[in-house]
Amino acid sequence: MSPRWAGRMLAALAAVALLAGLAGCAPEKPAWAQHPLRIAGGGVTGVYYDYGVHLASALRRDLHVDAEVVQTNGSVDNLRLIGEGKAQLGFAQSDAVADAVVGSGDFEKPLPIRAAARLYDEYVHVVVRADSGIRSISELSGHTVSLGGPGSGVSVVARRVLAASSVAEGDVHDAALGLDAAIAALTDHRIDAFFWVGGLPTPGIQRLASSLPIRLLSIGADVVERADAAHAGIYRSAEFPVGAYGSVEPTVAMTVPNYLVTSADVPDSLVRDVLTELFDTRADVARSLPAAALLDRRLAIFTDPIPLHPGAAEYYRDSRQ
Repeated sequence: MSPRWAGRMLAALAAVALLAGLAGCAPEKPAWAQHPLRIAGGGVTGVYYDYGVHLASALRRDLHVDAEVVQTNGSVDNLRLIGEGKAQLGFAQSDAVADAVVGSGDFEKPLPIRAAARLYDEYVHVVVRADSGIRSISELSGHTVSLGGPGSGVSVVARRVLAASSVAEGDVHDAALGLDAAIAALTDHRIDAFFWVGGLPTPGIQRLASSLPIRLLSIGADVVERADAAHAGIYRSAEFPVGAYGSVEPTVAMTVPNYLVTSADVPDSLVRDVLTELFDTRADVARSLPAAALLDRRLAIFTDPIPLHPGAAEYYRDSRQ
């Protein structure tokens, strides 16, 4: 064999060895990932959907999982999809979760769901145009208001806030819109106000505030106390910080925790891998989604009234060691 051909053969063998080595270093797809992973999100301008997009992207990049986010109307839809096995993960408010685990409210029967993590507290927004004469929840009577889209957690909270404010649900004309449609309707003067429940800031409302001056109506501590006493003790008083959506003074608000929820039937390894990605990418995600910075392992385990999935419980035990 000529020296030139010998050199070419050695180079070829070296290339083959290099490719084999790279293949050996590539992460192996988890056993549970033989099937697509569907994450039930929410409206595309809400925090749920944005969070889901980041999580799905990390799973595709690091574990080569076929993961995607499904657009929904929100918490109730998400819980139903998980209960029916049409999604493996989803985001949901704790008040909707409380109804789902016992089969009350919007749920005809208990759903086989478990918690993966408590993520952050969501704020109940009641949005009006800045030039609106509406100054309180009680003044919503007689007006056209979106209480949230069908199948949303927003509609659950909105009805409870109205009841705790002594406003009959029939006293408002409910436009029943999702966030995108509600923003468009408020801009076009087709509705007078809309309810929304989401992290701070909610991207869609942030964009609205940059083009249309808006105000947030206060939800007084007395209203929060009445709603909390009537519904599983999960609501708390808080304040929107000054500067939120262009505000110049703090606004009293109501908060509700939200969870990353999964099915009781998914493998433990799926939940462990998802939580590993969720926490490992927290800092990167928080650069564009501030709510992600609130994720805390010490608080993530507090998911009453829904128990942790065994895979989640194992993850949190191991992460303490």
